[in-house]
Amino acid sequence: MPVLQQQRHSETAHRQRVSSAKFQPLAMPALDYTGEVAEATAEAYEKVRHVIPAIEWPAYAPYIKAINDLKRQRNAVILAHNYMTPEIFHGVADIVGDSLQLAKEAATSQADVIVQCGVHFMAETSKILNPDKTILMPDMAAGCSLAQSITGADVRALRQKHPGVPIVTYVNTSADVKAECDICCTSSNAVEVVESLGAPRVLLVPDKYLAANVALRTTVEILTWEGACVVHQRFTGAEMREYRNSVPGVKIIAHPECPTDVTAEADYTGSTAGMINWLKENSPKKALLVTECSMADNVASQAPGVDFVRPCNLCPYMKMITLPKILESLVHMRAEVTVDPAIAARARTAVERMISLKS
Repeated sequence: MPVLQQQRHSETAHRQRVSSAKFQPLAMPALDYTGEVAEATAEAYEKVRHVIPAIEWPAYAPYIKAINDLKRQRNAVILAHNYMTPEIFHGVADIVGDSLQLAKEAATSQADVIVQCGVHFMAETSKILNPDKTILMPDMAAGCSLAQSITGADVRALRQKHPGVPIVTYVNTSADVKAECDICCTSSNAVEVVESLGAPRVLLVPDKYLAANVALRTTVEILTWEGACVVHQRFTGAEMREYRNSVPGVKIIAHPECPTDVTAEADYTGSTAGMINWLKENSPKKALLVTECSMADNVASQAPGVDFVRPCNLCPYMKMITLPKILESLVHMRAEVTVDPAIAARARTAVERMISLKS
């Protein structure tokens, strides 16, 4: 074997040994609450003390320190959606945000391992954008009612029924669905995506409420699917009016996955990132976030002057992600999310088209 070829072979083998060692299972770290743990997690506690009593912190802190130590050892990054619980959001997350922010960050991550603290379609999106990286999902059962409401076969049937009509899919869908669509969107850029296609009619799937709210803001005819979010569909316009009557001066900030009678009552409607920006810019004395209830807990530290009214509709899927599961995921390098390469290649096109839009 030529010397140069031998050298390259040796370097490749070395990288493989290093990679293999990096991903081997490790011993579970000690989870005692010590002075060292208290000191290492003190900054995180300052951000959550408004929602986590001091007496409860010793139960969370050892996990937070252990996870942060393991991230460095694994060269891992944790992406956390705005609906994660505060101890995850403020304690171990490296990057937080809405679906669009997390998709963009996943596309540029330099880490070897991405731990997705959110729901399964988000982990799939990270894998689609990072085919050579290891994507871990702390609980593979953390799904999404919207993603479960439609399949790739459903999208193919829609193409046959509406020939020539572009299909936009919300990111809250499986890789199989994304692969069958023309472009993805999030709640923050759905109007922009729909109008970027230059078509008089567009299919926007699967969230019927997001589609209805987009239709109110564009002249493009919007066709949709009968999907809905289990959290947001439970809010009603009547409930919003009751809050206004019982909490004078409250500002209502709604997510566009809510029914239109809810968004009609809102002072602002937008994505979770948009909600945070609106709060920072307007600093209302009282605010009602009409979305998953961990959101208010997480943004309270960023808007200290706001008194949050907390309607508590929990997402059962988001709440499957916990500190113990994140720790086990990093210790044992499980569960790894994979996507069929053929499906991933087609889905990647739809996701990258969305990310490449100027805003």
